[in-house]
Amino acid sequence: MVGIKDIAKKAGVSISTVSYALNGSQKVTEETRERIKAIADELNYVPNMAARTLKRQQTNIIGVYLADYGGSFYGELLDGIKKGLAFYDFEMIVCSGEKSHLFIPERMVDGAIILDWTFDSQEILQFAQRGHSIVVLDRKLSHEHVRKVLLDNKGGATLAVGEMVAKQTKFVHLITGSTKAYDSQQRLAASTKELQRFGIDYQTIEGDFTEPSGYQAAKEIVASQPDFPIDIFAFNDEMAVGVYKFFKETPYEIGKDVRIIGFDHIEIGEFLTPTLATISYSKHRWGMLAAEKIIQLIQGESTEDEHIYTTFINGDSFS
Repeated sequence: MVGIKDIAKKAGVSISTVSYALNGSQKVTEETRERIKAIADELNYVPNMAARTLKRQQTNIIGVYLADYGGSFYGELLDGIKKGLAFYDFEMIVCSGEKSHLFIPERMVDGAIILDWTFDSQEILQFAQRGHSIVVLDRKLSHEHVRKVLLDNKGGATLAVGEMVAKQTKFVHLITGSTKAYDSQQRLAASTKELQRFGIDYQTIEGDFTEPSGYQAAKEIVASQPDFPIDIFAFNDEMAVGVYKFFKETPYEIGKDVRIIGFDHIEIGEFLTPTLATISYSKHRWGMLAAEKIIQLIQGESTEDEHIYTTFINGDSFS
């Protein structure tokens, strides 16, 4: 591999001069900089990012940790994070899986934004204790190096149940996410509390926030021989899409025989027939705030936790 020693030898200058030229230092003339860059290109020189990181102690890169990349949920959130970081001249890498956790202690990233329920909270606190800056989007943690930007899951679930109460629902089928996921836990706690408050019976079916799990849940609901109309609160829109797909194969109609409310307001919901009633919030703002918080932590600025609030979006699936 070509190094700066090779460039220095060919250019007839010192190693420090090459380093100054490649790093944009004003200690070399523009003419020298251009000549050295031309030689570097000729030799196919690739900068050693790890070495630069050790020297500067900063990468200007943030690790964004997700449980998976499936579905259409993450696009708007990641775009918000990307644009928020760009304002501070930072970039992001999107990570998933345990091995990528090593990027944090090895300082391959300057901080982490975590929306990954499989990322153990104790591990996050250990990183924070070592001085790493972290923003969490899916759990409540308290540490001087951790900030939370949490979605108002309870408020959103309460809105959904409120709509069902207004439509005189008698029985509700709750399709949850994984029992280990913070969002699902919060939505379930709020939903059951409200349903019990109004004396409405319910059934809980565990999904995993994916379309196939929504399809399977709908299949289980019909197999239980329920009374019609069937009222469903799916804890995300991906599972709601799975419900749509199942009932498309039956004589029952969404919006008439089956009424459903989702959560997340993903774009595909607007193109479903009938349109999907859902709980909405700004995923873009969620990402922007997460980016702002992580940079403030890194720069040692005062910063507070934040919440992202929800609204109900009418749709013909629950009319």
